[in-house]
Amino acid sequence: MATFKDFRNQIKPNWCPGCGDFSIQAAIQRAAANSGLEPEQLAVISGIGCSGRISGYIHAYGFHGIHGRSLPIAQGVKLANRDLTVIATGGDGDGFAIGLGHTIHAIRRNINITYIVMDNQIYGLTKGQTSPRSAEGFVTKSTPQGSVETTLSPLELALSAGATFVAQSFSSDIKELTALVEEAIKHEGFSFINVFSPCVTFNKVNTYEWFKDNIIPLSSNPDYDPSDRIAAMTTLMETSGMVTGLIYQDKTKKSYEDSVPGFRKEALVRQEMSLSREHFDNLVAEFK
Repeated sequence: MATFKDFRNQIKPNWCPGCGDFSIQAAIQRAAANSGLEPEQLAVISGIGCSGRISGYIHAYGFHGIHGRSLPIAQGVKLANRDLTVIATGGDGDGFAIGLGHTIHAIRRNINITYIVMDNQIYGLTKGQTSPRSAEGFVTKSTPQGSVETTLSPLELALSAGATFVAQSFSSDIKELTALVEEAIKHEGFSFINVFSPCVTFNKVNTYEWFKDNIIPLSSNPDYDPSDRIAAMTTLMETSGMVTGLIYQDKTKKSYEDSVPGFRKEALVRQEMSLSREHFDNLVAEFK
């Protein structure tokens, strides 16, 4: 059985020292090992940004896509090979700006993959511009007088789009984050995890200390029921989305793959793709 070390490779991450993405990488590796996966059973698909580098730092199948496009690629990988555990990753700019349309439709489609967003409330790779997750009044190179735009609320957005698994964590809490990734991998459907991942170089507002002072762990409320969608939305609105833990899970809805008529359990990559003349003629006849 694979261990945490089996998901390491020889490539040293070049994130800034102290970046929250280090912990997210470790959580994915630990969750994969704890879930009984082997490296060849895992595919990590990433977009552009500091977070996009993660697919090259994990010993598994990896694909470094283009900005905002990790989810279309990840969905294609999963549909072609249902046997793979697929984790898509990206930053808040990647998933909530140029890639927001893909995020919304991947959520409502409910394909059986996990999407982890490394949320640092800023564009880090391009040296510190305002992102959709930056607070109103946030001063950056692109908003020197402070942002006047409303902050995007991704968890409320996910719930309204019909998400069946919604969670949030903090990169400093690697124990909770690892457990959430494990639960996401087990979930039959689209799993969305937003992770507060401080940018120590360009975001001097949303620091580790700031998050520790403002985060409200759902674990502090023993009566919280993650199966109650209305309660989940109410909690997010009452706390301005600053909660961590499993926020909502619907175990009753079928995944996309299990909902499509005739979608085989056998992975597409293992199927015979050639058509007999008879089968071809029957397909053509359907259009006459």
